[in-house]
Amino acid sequence: MIKGSCCCGAVQFELTEKPSMMGMCHCSRCRKVGASALAFVKSDKFHITAGRDKISVYKAVSPYKYDRCFCSVCGSALGEVFSKMESFPIHANCIDGDIEIENLFHEFVSEKPGWFKIGDNAKQFDEHPHE
Repeated sequence: MIKGSCCCGAVQFELTEKPSMMGMCHCSRCRKVGASALAFVKSDKFHITAGRDKISVYKAVSPYKYDRCFCSVCGSALGEVFSKMESFPIHANCIDGDIEIENLFHEFVSEKPGWFKIGDNAKQFDEHPHE
C-alpha cells in the first residue's frame, strides 16, 4: 500500500499499486500551484481515505484539460483526485515515502521559464502529449 497526503494531513489517500508513469508540467498554471511533478494513477487503484470534504477544485480552461484539486486547509496541490477518467494525474510530491518511478515526459515546455533547465532525456512536448 502506498500512502499519500497533503502538507497538513487533512487529506489522505492510498494507492494499491504504484503510478503507471510520471511527467513534468511546465505550464504557468501548474507552476503557480506548485504541482509540476505529476504521477499518473489508475482510478480503481486510488482511494481518498480522509478529508474528501477538505478538497477544493480549480477548474481547467482550454488549452488545459485537467482540473486541479487542492487542500482547502493548507493549500497543498493534489492533482486531479476527483477525475472520472481511467487514469489521471496526482501531485507526485504528495506521495508519502519513496516510489520507484522515472520521469517520462515534459509538457508545456513552450511555457517553461528560461531560468529552468531540463536536465533529463525525457520526451518534450509544447502542450499536452498527443494520445
